[in-house]
Amino acid sequence: MRRLALMSTVLALAACAGGGTTPVGSSVPVEYQAREDGTRVVPAVNPKYLNERNKRRWVEYNGPEPVGTIVVDPYARVLYHIYEEGLAMRFGVAVGRAGLGFAGSGVIRRKEEYPSWTPTKNMIRREPEVYAALAGGLKGGLDNPLGARALYLYRNGKDTMYRIHGTMDPSSIGKATSAGCIRLFNQDAIDMFDEVPLGTLVKVRTKAESLKYEGEFVELSSGYLVPETSFEVIDADRAAQEIAAQKMSESAARDAALEGRNPV
Repeated sequence: MRRLALMSTVLALAACAGGGTTPVGSSVPVEYQAREDGTRVVPAVNPKYLNERNKRRWVEYNGPEPVGTIVVDPYARVLYHIYEEGLAMRFGVAVGRAGLGFAGSGVIRRKEEYPSWTPTKNMIRREPEVYAALAGGLKGGLDNPLGARALYLYRNGKDTMYRIHGTMDPSSIGKATSAGCIRLFNQDAIDMFDEVPLGTLVKVRTKAESLKYEGEFVELSSGYLVPETSFEVIDADRAAQEIAAQKMSESAARDAALEGRNPV
């Protein structure tokens, strides 16, 4: 389990020696730079998506799970990989509707590189204009919703349909999305794939467990979460929303006046 622990140091030293992929002055951390992956090149993550809750980082961990466990908190939109007692690597994740449909424990029984993807019957029924053409499946690639890697969660030998995977949309990380399970930046998904052996225990928290260990969060207009104690950030966001709503109302009134009618 030391690959993630050493990765940032190794890449940083390589970059300083002139052998890394990070250009001087780059605002993208080395672990999120573009990287060759077989015959493909995974694009660098836009730095505007790399806020403090989205970037991987070492954190203290006080949960009860054993070392080696992956802990998914779909409510706080983070994933932990427990490295040693009291220490974990935390990743930001995007959470789709399916990501809230499972809680409890399972194990990783299958791993896929550039997995294919097929929309469910429910997805096709709800949005046939979007998914019907993909009913036969979509081959793996960087334009696939499962991204560069996928880990498949099983319970009692059966596929739970719960996946931890990469994404074709890095802007979704840290947010709630309409579809999918638990998404990581592709760089994080690749490194997690390499780090995690088959048989790894996964714990998906309930809402009550999330509140116990993470506390309550507030979703900003950007779609990102902040702790409910971030009063200044929350107040500023609400004020900005009120100003935007006022401007929209004034614009609608002007448009209505120009059209010679009263606004509805």
